[in-house]
Amino acid sequence: MTQLDQARKGVITEEMAFCAEVEGVSPEHIRKGVAEGSIVVVRNRLHGTVNPCAIGKGLRTKINANVGTSRDRIDVEMELEKVRIAARFGADAVMDLSTGGDLRSIRKTILEASPVVVGTVPIYQAATFMLDREKAIVEMTPDDMFRVCEENGEDGVDFITVHCGVTRRSVACIEEQGRVLGIVSRGGSILSKWMRFNKRENPLYEEYDRLLAIAKRYDMVLSLGDGLRPGCLADATDRGQVQELILLGELTQRARNHGVQVMIEGPGHIPLDQIEANVTLQKSLCNGAPFYVLGPLPTDIAPGYDHLVSAIGGAIAGAAGADFLCYVTPAEHLKLPTLDDVREGVVASRIAAHIADIAKGCPGAVGRDLAMARCRKKFDWEGQVASAIDPERAGALLEKSESAGDEGCTMCGEFCAIKLGKGEH
Repeated sequence: MTQLDQARKGVITEEMAFCAEVEGVSPEHIRKGVAEGSIVVVRNRLHGTVNPCAIGKGLRTKINANVGTSRDRIDVEMELEKVRIAARFGADAVMDLSTGGDLRSIRKTILEASPVVVGTVPIYQAATFMLDREKAIVEMTPDDMFRVCEENGEDGVDFITVHCGVTRRSVACIEEQGRVLGIVSRGGSILSKWMRFNKRENPLYEEYDRLLAIAKRYDMVLSLGDGLRPGCLADATDRGQVQELILLGELTQRARNHGVQVMIEGPGHIPLDQIEANVTLQKSLCNGAPFYVLGPLPTDIAPGYDHLVSAIGGAIAGAAGADFLCYVTPAEHLKLPTLDDVREGVVASRIAAHIADIAKGCPGAVGRDLAMARCRKKFDWEGQVASAIDPERAGALLEKSESAGDEGCTMCGEFCAIKLGKGEH
């Protein structure tokens, strides 16, 4: 039985109990959330070397870091180092988005090395399989698509992104309304072209029960992808995006009926004043399913700084109820990220998640900030560094003031307000 099947029977599994202890909540809170679909416990039944991760209502906001090769850069050791860095600086999950090299071998290597749960996008492998054989992507068959989903389950992948809401109807909504950037999701674009060429419905939607059977076999969480997410502010919250979300809400219920856990992926590039509304809409249409947001990015004009843009959007989305943030690095829209880019992206996303946790009242969130304030009051520099989200960066930047006798940093020295105010309170 899956985690969802057991939760509905009133059973608290080892995985649920473990997650409850990590989150600082009761095991019953986890069980109840899994049973109603507002929490997912992520771990493939064959991936026993990694601890499960709970995502959803009433829990700490989680973050994901994307890694993976491209057809221009195939360096598996580099990607493994990215996995290590991502986990070291606070990522709760990684996704292998490789499109270059032996994808199954790369995936297995990452699964073996990752200390956190691993997700993938199987359609990338199906498309790469065709290109490697000098065939057009649109020539892939439905069996090709489901075969790679099965392989991902067999290999131990914990969650897969599947673009089941990219249908002839939802794509038509975009074409009828018009967009500045069209479809910016790789998976969404692949399936849109496939449907147009083959004059057929998306197999991941049309044969959804086949996908559910695969997911149930391995207790893989389905991350229902936003293949029609907006790629710029001008395209935000249009008919195509909303039509896809409506379909994902329907597919969420079908998955739950089959005992399969589901989370929903969300936009994308969204103006600041629309972020909360998008979260509210998702929670309503998808009956409280955990929301996995890609960003969101509330401006289009900050290439090189999109990790900061994403942190702003992610904090607002998280505070509004989003449960899982996909990091964005400074390299977004520009190149494959470096090791430093991965670190910057994870830390920025971790900051956003923590800000959201404070707003949501997650257990222990405010306490971390209070600990920092007390360390600052006492000029406990070691405590301040240890309390920081990135202790290495904080420690490297610290310069204690000689003029203030170490009671202050070189910004204010003997004019430090905290030092001057000692004894007044």
